[in-house]
Amino acid sequence: MIKRLLIGRCLSALATALIPTTLTLAVLRATGDGGALGIVLASEMVPLLLFLPVGGVLADRIRPERVALLADLTRCLSQAAIAVELLLGVNRLLDLAVLSAVAGVAIAFGSPAVPRLVVAVVPGEDRLRMNARIGVATSLSAVVAPALAGTVTLAAGPGWAAALTAALFACSALTLGGIRTPAAPHAGKVSSFGRDVAEGWREVRGRRWFLACTLAHGVWHFMAGLFLTLAPVTAVRELGGEVSWTVIVQSGTVGLVLGVLAAPRLPIRRPLAVVQAGAACYLLPMVALAVTAPTAVMAGAYFVAMFGLGLLSPLWETVVADEIPEQALGRVRSFDQLISFASRPFGLAVAAPLAGVTGVTALALTGGVLVAAGNLAAILPSRSSLRHAPAEGAPERVR
Repeated sequence: MIKRLLIGRCLSALATALIPTTLTLAVLRATGDGGALGIVLASEMVPLLLFLPVGGVLADRIRPERVALLADLTRCLSQAAIAVELLLGVNRLLDLAVLSAVAGVAIAFGSPAVPRLVVAVVPGEDRLRMNARIGVATSLSAVVAPALAGTVTLAAGPGWAAALTAALFACSALTLGGIRTPAAPHAGKVSSFGRDVAEGWREVRGRRWFLACTLAHGVWHFMAGLFLTLAPVTAVRELGGEVSWTVIVQSGTVGLVLGVLAAPRLPIRRPLAVVQAGAACYLLPMVALAVTAPTAVMAGAYFVAMFGLGLLSPLWETVVADEIPEQALGRVRSFDQLISFASRPFGLAVAAPLAGVTGVTALALTGGVLVAAGNLAAILPSRSSLRHAPAEGAPERVR
């Protein structure tokens, strides 16, 4: 079952990473309108944010493999419908927006179920390694998928890229369909949706370490949105063009993959401290952006920052799975994912207007200080919460 889980998550990660490039090329080919593209992409994000709390509740009530299976099947059908539309040359913006919204709802239901699925299938001592492997697959998919989607689109059209995405989701669903886990802890228990959400929030609020780290990670995602909007413009205008930005991005990709690979191999005694220090490393590319550092310097800074993110991801997944009671894990992670999913698009949206008011230098320096201070400061409540007042059901293991 562990092999099935890993294969299924790898296929799902690749399919997920194909969607943005495929939709972008399809909409731009059909309309040439950036506003239309924004509508289609937002159509996925808005229902995703709205339905994440619902997905968290379902993840704790239903066997996680069933939720993940249904989510992948739904996304398979939505991508297949998009493929049919594009292959027939229909290209209706409303249809693409509605199908993207369906995919967003499926992500909202499926995402909180994945941590519970890992906990149910993988023994505790192997979870860090499994989370690292999933992290490597996700990171590599983010690199490979745009090139793959672009190649298929150029060779055969965006409809075939969407069809490939649908096929990958179908394979993922078939793989996950063979996994069997014990009944959910809440199986047979009758309670209202509002009560389940409130109980999930109590689990979050009762763990100061989790709340502090999650809010700090939200700051990280917001600053990442700023950097990914402003840094390409700076690189193209002042550092030698598109090649400079490509070097910076690829340096970050290498750092991310190496960080994920290193996480289960390093003798880490205080994983939460490493998690927060890794997030604080985003100070470096923000400062490099502020001073318009040469390409090599900015690439090195981004490499370190993404190496920190590579360490963060599997360590955070493992710590949360170890410390949060399994019967509340889906709801707790939905709060975590809600902050993460919302913060980066918000940073992307406000980067240009804020830079127009403050200037890139002031904005990047302020953002760098905030991301470092916020994440390093979260280490203190993390230690005190776990040492002196661990929430019920959470053993005092993490330091």
